[in-house]
Amino acid sequence: MNLVLASTSPRRRELLARIGVEPARFAAPDIDETPLRGELPRAYVARLAEAKALAVARGAEEIVLAGDTTVAVGRRILEKPLDEADLRRMLGLLSGRRHHVFSGVCVVGRDGRAKVRVVDTIVGFKPLSPAEIDWYVASGEGMGKAGGYAIQGRAEAFVRYLAGSHSNVVGLPVFETLGLLRAAGMPLG
Repeated sequence: MNLVLASTSPRRRELLARIGVEPARFAAPDIDETPLRGELPRAYVARLAEAKALAVARGAEEIVLAGDTTVAVGRRILEKPLDEADLRRMLGLLSGRRHHVFSGVCVVGRDGRAKVRVVDTIVGFKPLSPAEIDWYVASGEGMGKAGGYAIQGRAEAFVRYLAGSHSNVVGLPVFETLGLLRAAGMPLG
């Protein structure tokens, strides 16, 4: 039985490698990631994770794993920043408050059925000064990241509170992922 990771995210690959899971192949799903009108963050990541998993061709002896992570401030979904101004806006929203990081994880087993889990981690940022925001924006680290930050990098210096899965904030909740893979029949240690 082979695992297909429906992602090109190096963070997801690293998290799987840490727990000894090596996908046999990687596939980049091509889906529209635009939130639906009025869609809440939890439903958004569940929908995208399942859509990504189902968008990848799967052989008879393959299991497909897909995930999607987003940052939410209240009902607002913070996608990847469009530019530095958007990144500054996001950091301003996160400054001095708690927010949610939601990840949807989907596994399509050999039977072709998709199973989805959503994980919610609460993260609290310290109040950020304009100089700290400038420093982080100048690093370039937040571009291409949901919510505009990478907890496994410099942004860890902003985190004063975390409740839940750290790996979820990085991009893949490892505990829940292993449970889904085991339930799909993937032999794991």
